[in-house]
Amino acid sequence: MKTMIKRLLKNFVGDVGLTNEINRSKWVRQTLKKIPEGLRILDAGAGTQQFRQFCSHLIYVSQDFGEYDGQGNKAGLQTGEFDYGHIDIISDITSVPEPEESFDAIMCTEVLEHIPSPELAIKEFARLLKDGGHLVLTAPFCSLTHFAPYHYVTGFSRYFYEHHLEKYGFHIIEIGENGNFFDYLAQELRRLDMMATKYADSRLSYLEMGLVFFLLLTLRRLSEKDTGSKELLCYGFHIHAERVRTNSV
Repeated sequence: MKTMIKRLLKNFVGDVGLTNEINRSKWVRQTLKKIPEGLRILDAGAGTQQFRQFCSHLIYVSQDFGEYDGQGNKAGLQTGEFDYGHIDIISDITSVPEPEESFDAIMCTEVLEHIPSPELAIKEFARLLKDGGHLVLTAPFCSLTHFAPYHYVTGFSRYFYEHHLEKYGFHIIEIGENGNFFDYLAQELRRLDMMATKYADSRLSYLEMGLVFFLLLTLRRLSEKDTGSKELLCYGFHIHAERVRTNSV
């Protein structure tokens, strides 16, 4: 019965609540293509370097603090395993051992929430970027505890970026929401059975899984009709900004 309900979810509910990473990955790939060939890019907080393959036209340099092992403190959501691969620069993201204006571009994806003082990371990006340099940035608007204990902020609103990027001499070329209120609710609703098992020592009944199915159908319909709920809640933000040194601090 539960297998049938899962099949119904896939066939009739579609991908509502499943598009967070899909949307983000597509946007990052498209934005990286806009950076001219041969420029030097820093992947700040590179982790497993998932976007390295899309930087083949660039001189790619990875940076990370390199301390997360996939287990963390075992609280919240953990990956289980974590393979950094070769990291070029192992350092604090707020103090990268490179001279001023060392990079033509910086990419930082889903990292700011793992930094105790995220504003200082933006300040460091401003130091490292050349005039006219690109900043490709994503982070959640709202997130569950993950990679603990390295999870310091649940997310950031558009006003965080607008304030701090301008403060440190960036011009925002593009800022966009990923998903909307209904998408976000669907994402968390899809976790319900897993969360019930982990934190309530219980599995959803057939009736409860059926209710989840109908709620997801409703959220899909509302997401398709959405007229602006992303101003209230979304998965996160995608930002493409330019360093303007004539306005630097």
